Amino acid sequence: MIVVTGATGNVGRALVTQLAADRVPVRALTRDPTRADLPAGVEVVRFAPPTEPAATAAQFEGATALFLHVAAGGEHTAELLAAAREAGVRHVVVLSSIILDHDDAAAHPIHVMHTRLEQQVRDSGLDWTFLRPGAFSTNSLQWVPQVRAGDTIRWPFTQSVTAPVHEADIAAVAAVALRAPKEHAGAVLSLTGPTAVTAEEQIQAVGRALGRDLTVVEIPPHEVTPDMFPHISPEMLPALLESFGAAVDSEPDLTTTVEEVTGRPARTFEQWAKDHAEDFRTG
Repeated sequence: MIVVTGATGNVGRALVTQLAADRVPVRALTRDPTRADLPAGVEVVRFAPPTEPAATAAQFEGATALFLHVAAGGEHTAELLAAAREAGVRHVVVLSSIILDHDDAAAHPIHVMHTRLEQQVRDSGLDWTFLRPGAFSTNSLQWVPQVRAGDTIRWPFTQSVTAPVHEADIAAVAAVALRAPKEHAGAVLSLTGPTAVTAEEQIQAVGRALGRDLTVVEIPPHEVTPDMFPHISPEMLPALLESFGAAVDSEPDLTTTVEEVTGRPARTFEQWAKDHAEDFRTG
């Protein structure tokens, strides 16, 4: 049995769906099982934090592997890992961040958060695999309100370059590591998409997927409002904008980890845009 935290998130949902399609026993943990809408045959259980010891232990019963999202344990990650180990879990695959590959970013809030997470996992006594994806393609869903409102997208640092990775590719790597723990224990896997693209190129790819011509207008950072980045807490927004500025006209490192682990090339951002076209359409 594999337990998946964050099971209704972008990566978690893709992972649960892939495991279920392969008929792998999977238990999906989510804070609201009634709204999970996961594939038939998946055991959907309410996520119980360590502040509920009996329920926490029960959610790991019969499991040998765990997929851990950074938000799952929060301040109680060590206790969550201890409960998983006591219940019989032996291997944990952790959704971390590629920012940990860069020591010069050690002061960045995302670096600090994931460094702490990885250390807690190292200290847990469990075997582990760290997945360190770069920019998520799903971050582009932040443009949904503007795309639905019209054909002009206002954005800062439009020439900021990333190599966005499809959530299905992150999930595919996680699935392999979860199902073959001996081969991947102690591995640190940095994941990117196959090509580097600017923010403007991503917006244009979304337009093509929708059959529309989108106009990109660059705005200065001081005109950015928190609602433009709904997946980022307001206190982290300044650091994010700083990283966008630093990535203008940059050449991000590209990895081939997705293909090496899964045997299939990583999906392009163009493919991601096609896969998510409906998310951008007025519903």
